[in-house]
Amino acid sequence: MRKYIIQRFLQLIPILIGITFLSFAMMRVAGSDAVTEMYENRGTAVSQEIIDAKKAELGLDQPFLVQYVSWLNGFLHGDMGTSYVSGKKVFDEFISKLPATLLLTVMSILATVVISIPLGVLAAVCQDKWVDLLLRFFSFIGNAMPNFFVAMLLMQLLSIKLNLLPVIASGVNIRSALMPMLTLAISMSAKYMRQVRAAVLEELNKDYVQGARARGIRESVILWKNVIKSAMLTIITLLALSIGSLFGGTAIIESIFMWDGVGKLAVDAITTRDYPVIQAYVVWMALIYVIVNLITDLLYHCLDPRIRLGVNQNG
Repeated sequence: MRKYIIQRFLQLIPILIGITFLSFAMMRVAGSDAVTEMYENRGTAVSQEIIDAKKAELGLDQPFLVQYVSWLNGFLHGDMGTSYVSGKKVFDEFISKLPATLLLTVMSILATVVISIPLGVLAAVCQDKWVDLLLRFFSFIGNAMPNFFVAMLLMQLLSIKLNLLPVIASGVNIRSALMPMLTLAISMSAKYMRQVRAAVLEELNKDYVQGARARGIRESVILWKNVIKSAMLTIITLLALSIGSLFGGTAIIESIFMWDGVGKLAVDAITTRDYPVIQAYVVWMALIYVIVNLITDLLYHCLDPRIRLGVNQNG
């Protein structure tokens, strides 16, 4: 098992380097001038000499490979550079946004689990009955509506009509997080409820379930001790994908509700061509997905004896 984990980490190193190189290259060939954009955002008209001097100060006049190696060396030593816009250390700025993203992620995942798993199991148990049809209808509606449209509906209902929640987030707190959390949870639950239903139905139709029923084991015991456990592999995969995307910040939702998280930081950085912040965001996203995938593989190893046997046989 230890050898397996070490092998996975070693395989991830070239992936991360490749991601950073490609993202660095794409930003540099995007055709936009970060320094000019920076002065324009400040509403300052400057001469070409000042622009050239600023490029030299930031190292943007160097060849591409020199810039990348310099950035990579700094990153490996814990330095992500300095923001072109705020002048702050990128690492410090990034860390300051993480609490908001972590709070929104935890709340959204918990709400999605509480909604989608019980409803998905209920729909599978009541297959083709009115409960199943009703739940599938609402899941279709939820899947059809994009996140920004759900956000607008919630704003109209909960903020404008009922005056229960603020339209714009006022600090990093649970009350301000409820609106973006509900927006994300509704969309994710609509999608995952169908996946949970399909996974549970697949397990219910397998031979071991029929055998357990023939032996007189109660349906509730079969469902919760056997079927749900077997279906957890699918559920874990879905949650892992969601956790990865949520940790990276949901840019549209955070921007709509002015939730001061990593996603909004990335959108602002893209708008202002703040390359160091964009690069830090790309690295963060890559790290999150790599770590989440590794944790998911380890959970597979714990839940599925077949995977555990395969790993043990490989070393």
